Amino acid sequence: MFKSIFDQYDWEEVKASIYAKTSRDVELALHRQRRTLDDFAALISPAAAPYLGQMAAISHALTRQRFGNTMQLYIPMYLSNECQNICTYCGFSLDNKIRRKTLSSAEILMETAAIKEMGFEHVLLVTGEASQLVGVDYFKKVLQLLRPHFANISMEVQPLDEADYRELSAQGLHTVLVYQETYHQEDYKKHHPKGRKSNFDYRLETPDRLGKAGIHKMGLGVLIGLEDWRTDSFYTALHLSYLEKKYWQTKYSISFPRLRPFSGGLMPKVEMSNRELVQLICTYRLFNQEVELSLSTREDEAFRDHIVPLGITSMSAASKTNPGGYTVDPQSLEQFEISDDRSAAAIAAMLKQQGYEAVWKDWDPAFSGEIKKVAG
Repeated sequence: MFKSIFDQYDWEEVKASIYAKTSRDVELALHRQRRTLDDFAALISPAAAPYLGQMAAISHALTRQRFGNTMQLYIPMYLSNECQNICTYCGFSLDNKIRRKTLSSAEILMETAAIKEMGFEHVLLVTGEASQLVGVDYFKKVLQLLRPHFANISMEVQPLDEADYRELSAQGLHTVLVYQETYHQEDYKKHHPKGRKSNFDYRLETPDRLGKAGIHKMGLGVLIGLEDWRTDSFYTALHLSYLEKKYWQTKYSISFPRLRPFSGGLMPKVEMSNRELVQLICTYRLFNQEVELSLSTREDEAFRDHIVPLGITSMSAASKTNPGGYTVDPQSLEQFEISDDRSAAAIAAMLKQQGYEAVWKDWDPAFSGEIKKVAG
């Protein structure tokens, strides 16, 4: 389990090592064909800032080489804002007095119709963490309902047990996103004082359970702003490296959610500039040519337009972060504020203008199914 690897590292020592990197370390990292975790640390360090143009050029070339001129588009469907956790940064937190809502089957189909009308074939299902109200049985019903309508179904919900993931995978679940939020254990406790999410170790070992369950793809990341982003990102890269070696048949993605305002608000402990986010995205691409890099509508229009050629391979579009936000209940409380509210068609047009093709369907599930049929 990753916990045994994690325990070998000390947060303060890792942080000191990153901030001690020199321009010489950065130059060595840039000239290597295969980069190590130590190179990753050099490329996210302050010493790498003057080399951003060079990093961006390499990242662009590597991304085009591996992913071509395509951009996967997906859309979130928020199913419920019920939550039994207290999280200091989330609008769905148990202590936030809001009107709670969970979509019924009929309402889910209404949201589905609106999403399909926009052209999407890839949907990300999102809920708060409330296992009694929106648990495995609810997820199974939703997957059975949606499977005929979407080519790719992803999920971002509470961490589950291995057997649960196996069961949901059999129902058509393709991808699971599970963000550690922060790898700083003490700060993790401060931000998650109540609920099952307060169990740091259980959350940390969720990707292991996903790997053992044979999930097709998993998404990793931290909530940028809770702690030092460089140190948190190093731990994410460490986690990714471990998972790729142990569960080599699984695909991986990295997301870059920056702390956004919500009702009740938490100011970021650490601010990350746009330039620093570009540095981080490019570093991941230089470190790992295969990993998918995803950017949500948390980021503003101008930034998303400019980041397209620099390593990102998937984007959300036309997102609503409230249950029923597309047709059923547009006024329900958002989990967080989005910054890019352009339509899916506008995003596709922007991509086309830059020479990229918007891909609405992930062909992996269909391809994998054909392989299984032939093998059988």
